[in-house]
Order: sequence, then structure tokens, then C-alpha cells
Amino acid sequence: MFSGSVQPNIVCLFSSTGSQPLSLFSVQVDAALPSDSFVHLLNDRTSLPAPAGASLISLPKAYRNEDAEACVGKQLRQTVLHIQSPTLRTTFIRCPASFSFRTDDKGLGLKHAWLQIQVRNVGREWSFEVGIVDKTGKHGVIRCSTFQVNPTLRCNHNLAPVLHLPLKFPSSSSNALTAWSTVTVYLPDFIPQFASVSRDQRSRTDVSDEDGSMDPSNVPSPQFLPGGAYAHLTYVKIYATCRLRRIWLSNSAPGTGGPTPWEFELYGD
Repeated sequence: MFSGSVQPNIVCLFSSTGSQPLSLFSVQVDAALPSDSFVHLLNDRTSLPAPAGASLISLPKAYRNEDAEACVGKQLRQTVLHIQSPTLRTTFIRCPASFSFRTDDKGLGLKHAWLQIQVRNVGREWSFEVGIVDKTGKHGVIRCSTFQVNPTLRCNHNLAPVLHLPLKFPSSSSNALTAWSTVTVYLPDFIPQFASVSRDQRSRTDVSDEDGSMDPSNVPSPQFLPGGAYAHLTYVKIYATCRLRRIWLSNSAPGTGGPTPWEFELYGD
């Protein structure tokens, strides 16, 4: 998608306040649960406009306190993307809209090492996933989930090994100034973890994934794991349930390589 293009220091894939925020994404929802599974743009502070024919979940009490003063600054007076479903795997957005491991498809082809996601914890399970390729051409999938307890590695229908890692939001008792977080990921750091988690998993019998107990035969062989230097990003997938503000990549760590553009900052009431 971008492999043949000049890549600036910062590339924004998604902005909820853009004119066509999902123009680079495909959207999938659970068709069996139309009133509970949807992807919808709304104002974070007012939760309006409400989705047609669907019901919004109640937000955590920590962010819907009856004392209005306690909520000041915790919500954005901006349009955000609300992704909701009781079946996390079936409801997501993905960039690019189509990608295949079985071809020479480079997907996004973005070489930036840093990925940042501005997301709001709405008190439900949430995951995001990215595809990466190392310099030897080996693919890997990195999935981070709030419900995952231990790092695990498994096959993905012979497409690419999936490294599944735990993810935690700041606790409600941390007196955060906002209900929003910026998840920052340094993609090259994950490549060595494919091998280390594989070794650990093969030596243990008590490792479990969201599917239940891990079958040792489902652990990818070491020769199929990415292990070389990081090459590029192939795709980004954001699952339910969350509110999303922005997704961008950069060549430099946050706070280095120049100031972050002002429009990337979060602003509350």
C-alpha cells in the first residue's frame, strides 16, 4: 500500500475527526447481533448521535460519576469511533481493507518502528492486532488483549504465528486525568519474543490462551518464527470494545525527533 511511497516521519492511519476517517479501513460487525455489534462515530462526551437500532453499553462508573465535577477532563468534546460487540473477534476495523499472507502482498508496507493508538477504556474486554515482517520475509502477528493473562504463541491456520500478549489499562484508582490512554508500541521489540515465548511454552504444560489449554502441537516450529531485524508493518486491526481517537506511526520515540503535532494531543472538556 505504501511500500513504494516516500514515507514521512509520521503517518496517520486513522483520525476520528477526519472527513472520511475509515477510508483506509474495512469494517466488520457481528451480523447475528445487530443491536449489540456496531461501529459508530459519536461525540465522546455526549455519546450522540446514538446508533440507529442499537444500544450503547453503559460506561464505567469511574467515568460516569454523578458528581459532574469528577468527570471534567475525562471525556473528549470530540467525535470518536465507538466499536462495540459482545463477540470481540467478529467486530473490528482493519487497515488495509484487504491483506493476504499467502501472496507477496506487503500490506501497509510501512517501515516506521513506533505505533501509537489513542483509545478509551470502556470497561469491556478489548484487543488490537498488528502484522509484522522481518528482514528475512517471515511474517508474524502480535495481538494484545486486556483479557490475556500470559504470553502465548500459536499457529494461525498455517498463515503466520500469533504472539498473544497481556494488555492493561491504567487502573481507575490511579487518578488519571482522562479516561483515554495512548498505547505506544515499539514494534522491533516484539520480534525476539516470538522465540522466547515459544521456548517457554514448549517447556510448560500450564499455559493457556483465550481458546483454553494450549496444545503443544499448535506451537509453531522455530524455523517459521520471525527472528531477523524488523522490516515493516503489514496491517493494523482494532477489535471491540473500545472508543478510538487516532492511530499513527512514527520513526522516532514519543518526545524525541521533534514535537508531536498539536492535533495529535487529547483534549477534554
